[in-house]
Amino acid sequence: MAPDDSFRDLVRRVRGGDDAAAAELVRHYGPALRRAVRARLTDRLRGLLDLSGIYQSVLASFFVRAAAGQYDLHSPGQLVRLLEAMARHKLLRQVERLRADRRDYARCPEGGFEAGEPADSAPGPDEVAEGRELLAQFLSRLSEPERRLADLRALGRSWKDIAGEVGGNPDALRIQFTRAVNRVARELGLDD
Repeated sequence: MAPDDSFRDLVRRVRGGDDAAAAELVRHYGPALRRAVRARLTDRLRGLLDLSGIYQSVLASFFVRAAAGQYDLHSPGQLVRLLEAMARHKLLRQVERLRADRRDYARCPEGGFEAGEPADSAPGPDEVAEGRELLAQFLSRLSEPERRLADLRALGRSWKDIAGEVGGNPDALRIQFTRAVNRVARELGLDD
């Protein structure tokens, strides 16, 4: 199988809720995500923010949105850039929260704590169960038409194909679906 085909198959399996595919994705792309998060944390912020918490938050958001079919990923580079952007946004939101709470994170001593790296970056049984429960909650909050779009996207269908099946404009359906995913993500606290 060609590298691009292998990657697309992995994404298709992740969309379908395959736990082995999720573990494989974490094994292959988790280190890049960890490096991206670590590179953006200053010594002072390490004392206030938890690397593994941000890492898990990014992965939770990614897996729910991927299973809902929100992402069209065609290469490993796209996935890495997406995960890095998600990490950057989550970190910015955390820093904004620290500032809004009137915490002076600049007073944190240099070299604050940083959570240790887990020995195995693959999700454990508890994380898999939590992921399934989170996805079930996510999908249950979608309306019936939104759920239909999510199901078709999870099958890897293009917006053009979906529009042909359910009717409507592909761009309008994509925007409608993106708004629904964002709404439910906010409701579930996936977007800090």
